[in-house]
Amino acid sequence: MSAQLVPSTSPRLLAVLSQYAGYHRSARNIRTHLFGVPMIVLAVAGLFGLVRFSVFGYEISMMWVIIGLTSIYYLSLEISLGALMAVLLILCGFAVQPVLGLATWLAFGIFAAIFVMGWGLQFLGHSYEGRKPAFIDDLVGLLIGPLFVSAELLFALGLRENLAAEIDRAAGAKRR
Repeated sequence: MSAQLVPSTSPRLLAVLSQYAGYHRSARNIRTHLFGVPMIVLAVAGLFGLVRFSVFGYEISMMWVIIGLTSIYYLSLEISLGALMAVLLILCGFAVQPVLGLATWLAFGIFAAIFVMGWGLQFLGHSYEGRKPAFIDDLVGLLIGPLFVSAELLFALGLRENLAAEIDRAAGAKRR
């Protein structure tokens, strides 16, 4: 593959992913995150989708504001992975729409249950890891979790091998 087709790794992206990866070296912990983090992202999107306000006569969902701001953050770390994250977040926003059409109390209950189950998986994973979650030391870890999961999926598909190798060098090898 030519050098132009392989994205160069942004130092900021490498720094945040390596720091987060240091808390996630157990393969079992990473597997729980592959399910738990998307559950949390969907639940948070849905919960923010319940919050609406009006600006100049237009109703706006807080979910779309959060998705926009989060996408800008990811894009600031790296364009290619940031663009992937923006697309995934927008898809999450559309995925929660059917539940947002239900009665507010029911939608809240569904999203709250998904949120709790997602965090249950996170804490189960960290019991395997033997280490606290990254966000305990740095709240930015709450934003990096979805980015980490997306990167891990890319690595599993054989993509961004250069980034995977750099993270492993910085955070240490993964454990079975």
